[in-house]
Amino acid sequence: MILRMFDFISHLTILGVVVILFSSCNTKEVDKVAVLSQTVESHVEVIVGAQNVAEYHPLLVGKTVGMVVNQTSVIGEDHLVDSLLRLAVNIKMIFAPEHGFRGEADAGEQIKDSKDSKTGIPVVSLYGKKKKPVKEDLEGIDVIVFDIQDVGARFYTYISSLHYVMEACAENGISIIVLDRPNPNAHYIDGPMLEEKYKSFVGMHPVPVVYGMTIGEYAQMINGEGWLNKGLKADLTVIKNRAYTHDTYYNLPIKPSPNLPNIKSIFLYPSLCFFEGTKMSVGRGTNTQFQVMGHPKYTGGDYKFTPIAGPGAKYPKHENKECNGRDLTKLTKGNLHELGRLDLSYLIDSYANLESQNIPFFNDNNFFEKLAGTIDLRTQIKAGETEEEIRATWQDGLEEFKKVRGKYLLYE
Repeated sequence: MILRMFDFISHLTILGVVVILFSSCNTKEVDKVAVLSQTVESHVEVIVGAQNVAEYHPLLVGKTVGMVVNQTSVIGEDHLVDSLLRLAVNIKMIFAPEHGFRGEADAGEQIKDSKDSKTGIPVVSLYGKKKKPVKEDLEGIDVIVFDIQDVGARFYTYISSLHYVMEACAENGISIIVLDRPNPNAHYIDGPMLEEKYKSFVGMHPVPVVYGMTIGEYAQMINGEGWLNKGLKADLTVIKNRAYTHDTYYNLPIKPSPNLPNIKSIFLYPSLCFFEGTKMSVGRGTNTQFQVMGHPKYTGGDYKFTPIAGPGAKYPKHENKECNGRDLTKLTKGNLHELGRLDLSYLIDSYANLESQNIPFFNDNNFFEKLAGTIDLRTQIKAGETEEEIRATWQDGLEEFKKVRGKYLLYE
């Protein structure tokens, strides 16, 4: 055990983290872990919550722990589960959100319960038969650690999983620790507010499409606004990021899900995800997901792509059909970050293009409304309103939300 601990020290020291372990001469267990200093290499701009081990390790000592984690839950190159096991943390259960523990499942694909092949720890799916841990899953667990990279859009389901995990913890007297991570889209707030009528797993709370908060701040808002069942409040601790503000440019080191492969896709995602409720493809089944848009009959662009089934896209829209469209990969990361708002021009242009050919644009179900959080956006696009006219209708809701948001911010 002690040799393994010193191996871990060496790895963390390389990453810029100095850890000193104090162990008793009469036992193989570690009595105390202290992070005395944490230095950052010149190219590192942000220290995420998971790296601040000294702040949350004491809360796990002597406790039985459950983990809500995926492939983004890392300290340096080590998965958080592996790191905590090396520090003698007793992990009993892993809970897997959409895309699974290893982040390889397609969007919407059900995840099955399993065992982690590396550690043997049971993995309970929160994106299969259930989306909320049940009492039996939580038996014997004292604390849940939640560490998942979010991208700051209301329809990205990790904040919905956060809600249900917090609710289960509150109902069962279990504390929850959220290890905060930067939100790459935290530098602006935009979009229509969610109406109660369109509440779903892709939108559970009365917030705009882009809400400008980290997942730790969002957890505080869920608690503070009484959004949990019967107004319950979870015993919540948030471990903050360091060297971070909402305006910090943060390039995610690991893709947060199979179809968000890079920072350009993450910046475009809040604007392009609306297309998931339409006949247009956003590049699922290509290697430029959420960076292209098209349809076999679209005539407004000079770019062609053919969606093909593969990992992360088992049944892509317009599979094996050549799509005509627009290539957004040419946009620069800097320009996309500086835009600081949703871009509705893609929707408005595409609707006009397909409808002019008598091709239905919106899907027959109400998924577009679930994404938008309202029926107004569909109505406004069909009525031919301009982007400026549509955006004007959001402003009162956004101003009210900013007042609520302000109560829960942890960063400038």
